[in-house]
Amino acid sequence: MYLKKRKSLSGYFTKGEIALWCVSESLIVVSFFIFDRENYLTLAASLIGVISLIFNAKGNPFGQFLMVIFSILYGIISFTSAYYGEMITYLGMTAPMAVFANLIPSTISVTTSFLAVYLTFRRSAFFAVGYAANDIVLIILWILAAISDISYLSVAICFVMFLINDTYGFINWSRMQKRQEANCIITMSD
Repeated sequence: MYLKKRKSLSGYFTKGEIALWCVSESLIVVSFFIFDRENYLTLAASLIGVISLIFNAKGNPFGQFLMVIFSILYGIISFTSAYYGEMITYLGMTAPMAVFANLIPSTISVTTSFLAVYLTFRRSAFFAVGYAANDIVLIILWILAAISDISYLSVAICFVMFLINDTYGFINWSRMQKRQEANCIITMSD
């Protein structure tokens, strides 16, 4: 049974996707053990987030389910770091109510997240560009947090992996769109 599931996953994902997945997960785990070693919730959220992005890049709805789980975990992590805008963004996608440190990057993050969610709703390949912009903001945000507590560097590395995966998601969705448009033209000409 396990071997059958593993075989079906390896047939579903390309070798490049599997490599991207493995490298992303490995770098997250390595950075966790180098910089943190305590906050396993951060590790779990990061790993689940990367998996969700790989599935989302394939247009698989399971990715959205995993993103809900990531959002809950990331909301908890953000709350413990007093990144209330991030918490609200990922838990409710509403305007930030943060009044503490790093309000400007957090507000920009809310804006890019809203853009990404809107584009996801519209089924536009550019949703990944919105999330990539959000990833850049979050990388900056978590590097700022890591200045005072190095354990947050693993969260920054998580979003570096998200940036790479979101970039791949845009490329793959663009390819899928071109294939679908080509198939539509062929079907209509028959």
